[in-house]
Amino acid sequence: MTTDEFIAIESTKPYYSDLMKFVDAEYAAGEVFPPREKIFRSLELTPIDSVKCVILGQDPYHDVGQAHGLAFSVNPGVKIPPSLANIYKELQDELGTYIPDNGFLEKWAKQGVLLLNTVLTVRAHEANSHKGKGWEKFTDAVISEVNKLDTPVVYMLWGKPAQSKKKLLDNPKHLVLETVHPSPLSVYRGFWGCGHFAKCNEFLEANGMTTIDWQIENIQGSLF
Repeated sequence: MTTDEFIAIESTKPYYSDLMKFVDAEYAAGEVFPPREKIFRSLELTPIDSVKCVILGQDPYHDVGQAHGLAFSVNPGVKIPPSLANIYKELQDELGTYIPDNGFLEKWAKQGVLLLNTVLTVRAHEANSHKGKGWEKFTDAVISEVNKLDTPVVYMLWGKPAQSKKKLLDNPKHLVLETVHPSPLSVYRGFWGCGHFAKCNEFLEANGMTTIDWQIENIQGSLF
């Protein structure tokens, strides 16, 4: 199923109409992130039928210029947020990657890593301000559709909100990995040393799939 087909199906459901009315009103009333045209960026870059790995975030970054539609990712030139810095450290420890000068994760998305927040919009400077408005139903539907795939998928569920989605995952062909969130508040309780990125590639390789190149390159001097 293509992203357009999926959204077309969801748009026929009552919750979706209410959600879009809310979203429209929020964008009209003040500053909301990500930019309107980037709301579905994760699904545009990683269509459901191309997903190899799912990394779930909570809701978009809520400071100016950060969010661009991919969980944990920030625009080029934006300071790397603490949770992503911890992800990079774990990658370095597992796979020997270097710490890049940016937090722009489109490279992952284009390889089949669905960087999905459970809520896709947020009011400026107000974390969780769009929680409980309908996005959770939409992203549950995304996760359920990925669960139907015959091809192997790895789910990285970091923290309790992400792990609450485990009930949607019952496909024996897939691999579910769980640990604490990479936030500075919890990273010491099991995220560092979790081995998720290496385990993901081992699983994909064992199933005849192309592995993920997790190295984000430096972009200083590049034009975006």
